[in-house]
Amino acid sequence: MNNNDNDSAANHDGQTIDESLYSRQLYVLGHEAMQRMAKSSVLIIGAGGLGVEIAKNVILGGVKSVTLQDTKVTDSYDLSSQFYLGEQSLGLNRAEQSLTQLAELNPYVKVDILTQPISVEALADYSVIVITDLPLVEQLGISEIARTNNTALIIATTRGLFGQIFCDFGENFTVVDTNGENPISVLISGITREKAGVVACIEDHRHGLEDGDVVRFSEVKGMTEINGKEFKVKVTGPCQFSIGDTTAFSDYLTGGTVTQVKQPKTVNFKPLKESIMAPQFVDSDFAKFDRPLQEHMFFQALDRYRTKFGRLPRSWNKEDAAAFYELLQGLVSERQVEENVIDEKLAKLFAQQARGNLAPVNSVIGGCAAQEVMKACSGKFSPIQQWFYFDATECLPTDEAFLPTEEDAAPTNSRYDGQVAVFGQKFQETLANLRYFLVGAGAIGCEHLKHFAMLGVATGNNGQLFVTDMDTIEKSNLNRQFLFRPKDVGSLKSAAAAAATIKMNPQIKITPHENRVCPDTEKVYDDTFFDSLSGVANALDNVEARTYMDRRCVYYRLPLLESGTLGTKGNVQVVIPNLSESYSSSHDPPEKSIPMCTLKNFPNAIEHTLQWARDDFEGLFKQSAEQAYLYLNDPQFLDRTCKLSGNQPVETLEAVKKVLTERTTSFPECVKWARLYFDQQYNHQIKQLLFNFPPDYKTSTGAPFWSGPKKCPHPIEFDVNNPLHLDYVVAAANLRAFLYNVPQVGDRNQVASILASIPPEEIPVFTPKQNLKIAVNDAELNNNSTGNHLDANEQFTQLQTELPSVAELAGVKICPIEFEKDDDTNFHIDFIVAASNLRAENYEIPPADRHKSKLIAGRIIPAIATTTALVSGLVFVELYKLAQGFKSSLEPYKNGFINLALPFFGFSTPIEVPKMRYYDHEFTIWDRFEVKGELTLKEFIDYFKEKHRLSITMISQGNTLLYSFFLSKEKLAERVNLKMTEVLKRISKRPIEPHVKSLVFELCCNDEMDEDVEVPYVRYVLPSNN
Repeated sequence: MNNNDNDSAANHDGQTIDESLYSRQLYVLGHEAMQRMAKSSVLIIGAGGLGVEIAKNVILGGVKSVTLQDTKVTDSYDLSSQFYLGEQSLGLNRAEQSLTQLAELNPYVKVDILTQPISVEALADYSVIVITDLPLVEQLGISEIARTNNTALIIATTRGLFGQIFCDFGENFTVVDTNGENPISVLISGITREKAGVVACIEDHRHGLEDGDVVRFSEVKGMTEINGKEFKVKVTGPCQFSIGDTTAFSDYLTGGTVTQVKQPKTVNFKPLKESIMAPQFVDSDFAKFDRPLQEHMFFQALDRYRTKFGRLPRSWNKEDAAAFYELLQGLVSERQVEENVIDEKLAKLFAQQARGNLAPVNSVIGGCAAQEVMKACSGKFSPIQQWFYFDATECLPTDEAFLPTEEDAAPTNSRYDGQVAVFGQKFQETLANLRYFLVGAGAIGCEHLKHFAMLGVATGNNGQLFVTDMDTIEKSNLNRQFLFRPKDVGSLKSAAAAAATIKMNPQIKITPHENRVCPDTEKVYDDTFFDSLSGVANALDNVEARTYMDRRCVYYRLPLLESGTLGTKGNVQVVIPNLSESYSSSHDPPEKSIPMCTLKNFPNAIEHTLQWARDDFEGLFKQSAEQAYLYLNDPQFLDRTCKLSGNQPVETLEAVKKVLTERTTSFPECVKWARLYFDQQYNHQIKQLLFNFPPDYKTSTGAPFWSGPKKCPHPIEFDVNNPLHLDYVVAAANLRAFLYNVPQVGDRNQVASILASIPPEEIPVFTPKQNLKIAVNDAELNNNSTGNHLDANEQFTQLQTELPSVAELAGVKICPIEFEKDDDTNFHIDFIVAASNLRAENYEIPPADRHKSKLIAGRIIPAIATTTALVSGLVFVELYKLAQGFKSSLEPYKNGFINLALPFFGFSTPIEVPKMRYYDHEFTIWDRFEVKGELTLKEFIDYFKEKHRLSITMISQGNTLLYSFFLSKEKLAERVNLKMTEVLKRISKRPIEPHVKSLVFELCCNDEMDEDVEVPYVRYVLPSNN
């Protein structure tokens, strides 16, 4: 980290970090890194598309101040990527025109501009200097000054489809956390006493440690001397490791946790003058291992060209490209680089498109460079050492006959001149007439909309952009969903985002919707809608919606641009009709679930207690309350409930009865309930567990029961003077009050006074239950739950008679509580934190603070603007390729995975769609049978027998089975002469909606050898008058 930061407190003027704004980013960087950033001043030189992209991300990140220095006025080339400039900015200073909108991004960051050259003395005022638009000679001068001042220097440049980053954070730069991953923590089952003591993990759990890692021990019994001490690890196996001499310690008995201790790392950088001569590269694409050195030379040769001719090469001008190549050859000879390292064709292509100014490439380089700024300010994550090059030449046709001509790429004073310089005017017209559906207007959605606007998509006569998002804007969104401002909080995302997009490019035709994408909205997103589209871009945060849209795209044979982020990690997948597999073709492994018995009785980690607390919240305040609400308000509730399967009807009515008969009508009653519930959860249940399994209990094999992952608990006695105990009662009582529509009381003193007034004799004393069986594993738990003393129907009938009637409950109001993690005034997180940490105290598990508790219990996805910008940039690089119409091969396309913390960049060609076969017919998921209705069931079966030599054994539509070989003769006779639509309507008991123009039938078939064969689905086209 650089040491010239001033001493202002985070987040400026003595304020603390605003967790409601930065919540998602805090889970990426942490409080300490954020506080260091909030003391850092950043200078960005150049207010073009790249400079403003970096400024936007850094301002959203929350540094102390950002100064944008720029002496240039806006020209038409700027408008293709600088999203805060418009036609009205032409001829005016770029920094001045951008200031207002940059300053609105984050109220905690001071944003200044400089429109004159910056003085040498002023450079000392900054923690980080970013250069985006200066000649090499000036870069070298600033580099020397930055070194003298111990200021971090980042140089970022883009030229059309090519980008470059250089980092110099000086000598002895400290990286406090190299990867941002949570420290590894594992339970142990043994430690040997020997010269090279070996630690074994419980139940063959893999530890995930590496040689040289440092670990700390805690909660070890027997060998207690080891607790709190740190040791360097030597891995001896996946489930064990050595920690050196342990002979001086006592014998190990049981228990213990080993936790990785992250070690700072010192990194040394070469100054620009040295590094440019002996570069060290971070690979951006392993398939282009020969590119970084070439592109390193290209950018230097381009600087020489600009110095010699006073301009960049003209777009697609062969003479200028030849002149550039001549200068490049001189540079190569001067640097003693082997001539065969340079690809002449690639070099000339670089020159021919170097005037280009592309928003997606600026987002890739700008997102990456902004993350390097944050690394320089905070010491969090590993920096780029020291050069990074990126190119997307696959966006251009490989056949030179289809490359733009100089005439086609000539500037016309259009806002797209910077893009036309690379792709030509004809391609710009293609982009203008694209029709896209953007699903989601959150963080990635906002970045996508920026790119749609900059590219000029949906600006032509036939173009159209649709965006749908059913969510409203919250304060925590403002940190990375950069189209939104504080005034937008509470507004619909899609409408606000569409309005902001039109401001960026008034030519764009965009229609906002507020619909969820699901079967219920297929009357809106019907055949006509999808058939009119060029493609779909997903910006979703859940697998269910992603999978649904993927199925829609496969059905309508549309390309899909899929992407996602998780903190500094991001991925991009492009789905190309008829060529690639789809999003649903592969899945991440499911998350490892916590065994139910672990949650109920044997937690050993804070994640277990937090999940237990969240489950308790849902059971107490939501699930049972929702059933009681339905009982009071839905006349059909009992009829529907009695038709549920298994024991669900009884369990549901028992829950309703409990909510309605044990309701509280005043706040003191709510406090008393919370006090008694405290004892039930943290005292009585634990005492019962210890009654069944005392601390010295042995298993049938004679081994200690309380060992390994089973931590022996202890009960907690309630103490009103213990802040955590009072926290719990305050939160639980107020949630109970909300549930029963009782006025809430947040005053802790008042709650404490009510607690003191409860007579001791009204607080039950624990009495053990002699015959209560407690399951020690999930198999036992499942067996216990199957027992049933009374017939379920009898129980249900009995419970109905015990329930107060709806008439008796007139005036009773039940308010089920939907868990909301981002409102710190609603007692939701207060309850979770207190409930979890009390449970953790029961089991001697280290507690979690509010911040960590909210992350785990709220299932929050960490997010940061830098990753989002970069991922969106990569998505639109793929959109260029789709718009080019590359349909013969997957070769140009790239799926990507990045991790800015490492940094790591990995790209691969999309996986080819698997091929299947019946007879000599090859097909994929993109293929189907097209059948025009209307046919009877018999005609349908006969059609496949005669036309395709297939004997149908089963026909289904969704979950409805229309035909099977095992149908009774009577049912078959009923259906066989009915039209297919009539069969469907009769069996499903649902009409076919008027908007439906076709049906999907899934078939099971046998071939002529009577063997099962896999076949495509059937698209059954309905008559137009259906």
